[in-house]
Amino acid sequence: MASVEIRGARKSFGSVEILHGVDIEVPDKSFTVLVGPSGCGKSTLLRMVAGLEEITAGEIAIGGRVVNGVPPKQRDIAMVFQNYALYPHMKVYDNMAFSLRLAKVDPARADELVRRAAEILNLNEFLDRYPRQLSGGQRQRVAMGRAIVRDPQVFLFDEPLSNLDAKLRVQMRTEIKELHQRLRSTSIYVTHDQIEAMTMADQIVVMREGHIEQRGAPLELYDRPVNTFVAGFIGSPAMNLIEGTVQVTNGQAKVVTGDGTTLPLAPGAGAPEGSHVHYGIRPEHWSLTDDGTGIPVDVNVVEPTGAEILVVCKLADREIQASFHERHDFAPGQRINLLPNLDVVHLFEREHGTRLS
Repeated sequence: MASVEIRGARKSFGSVEILHGVDIEVPDKSFTVLVGPSGCGKSTLLRMVAGLEEITAGEIAIGGRVVNGVPPKQRDIAMVFQNYALYPHMKVYDNMAFSLRLAKVDPARADELVRRAAEILNLNEFLDRYPRQLSGGQRQRVAMGRAIVRDPQVFLFDEPLSNLDAKLRVQMRTEIKELHQRLRSTSIYVTHDQIEAMTMADQIVVMREGHIEQRGAPLELYDRPVNTFVAGFIGSPAMNLIEGTVQVTNGQAKVVTGDGTTLPLAPGAGAPEGSHVHYGIRPEHWSLTDDGTGIPVDVNVVEPTGAEILVVCKLADREIQASFHERHDFAPGQRINLLPNLDVVHLFEREHGTRLS
């Protein structure tokens, strides 16, 4: 296997620049996920690594070798696409063996590689079937098997689970992670689903409009987002971001919203008096109180999921979310009091969304 280094990568289509000097290091044997909204440039970047898109400026190196001008077939990579891209007239075995035949691999060796991949992916009983006779998850496993038989330096995944239903996505997510742990392959995975990113990645790279907003381990991004974009994108439900102004009384800072609601801050936290900020708190970091303390909010919507109850409330002329693992009998229109966990409150500068504390 090998590391991947992307240095100052730029991509333009005519006068429109899609990627603006991207720098990413993907360590050997790691699983890196590129995540972001549609149009952020993540799939374009993956295709540049694969050699399916030309790089406008910068360098891409695989295993220490710069591959800017190297054709895709000589980059020693394998790519799994969103739409499976299987040959409908070939059986599963032939789909998986096709690239080996093109490379003129010894038939006995090719058979060994195909059957090994089929065993890893639990495809042995499907080798004589055509793609039309398989479920979506089985077809995706065939596409992964076709990549595995090549024993590449780097695996590339371009939103491979987008066409699957919710239950199958969870199953395939686990299978891909188990596959990576077994093969210890260097992998780059593109998705717009932040749950996939959080559960699968060693390293997450959050992208927006051709720029990298933040990179790091999943819990690092969850616990310390660098700006409001990352705070709102990583986590489901998203972090609550409440606009307000910092006020300091007797050395203790607090955030006051436009309607006068006071949001407390931990001692020593905060920003200069008069700063316009976003007060960030995740839904699970509210607690319910009935002793007269806390912040009064009105319940709008109650969404029980079984494992937890998600409550959408009205605070400071905007909706916020709170989640509880305990069972509560909330009703729309009910007034409840929420107490924030001050140890995990975030402050962001309002104009640019940059993290303050």
